Amino acid sequence: MKLNTIKPAPGSKPTAKRLGRGPGSGLGKTSGKGHKGQHARAGGYHKVGFEGGQMPLQRRLPKRGFRSPTKLEKAELRLDALNRLEGEEADLLTLKQAGLIPAKALQVKVILAGALSRKIVLRGLAATKGARAAIEAAGGRVE
Repeated sequence: MKLNTIKPAPGSKPTAKRLGRGPGSGLGKTSGKGHKGQHARAGGYHKVGFEGGQMPLQRRLPKRGFRSPTKLEKAELRLDALNRLEGEEADLLTLKQAGLIPAKALQVKVILAGALSRKIVLRGLAATKGARAAIEAAGGRVE
């Protein structure tokens, strides 16, 4: 294969309409723009969303929702996910390395969902009342 022989797949590059090239082309004279009017003129288009002076749709509809910038920084961790963790200690770094929480997480809260089958020590992590009780019942602790 040589660079001068490479061609796109057949049909992937449709030929452009050649406007204003005489009556035989089918797109001569007015070049498919009809007669007179705003759309026939040079520079005769309006901005996107313009509705002829009527209040545009994007301004008629109410604003809704909010995207929290801190949402990605907080993560929840199910109690049964701690069973998959190797070792007896869990902190932010070990959870990230194990792939149990997103890499961008800065805070983690362990929630009571599932059961914990072994002893584990949480360092620098938050836990709900129920999760804390389940961890202590399994012989672990939250620091």
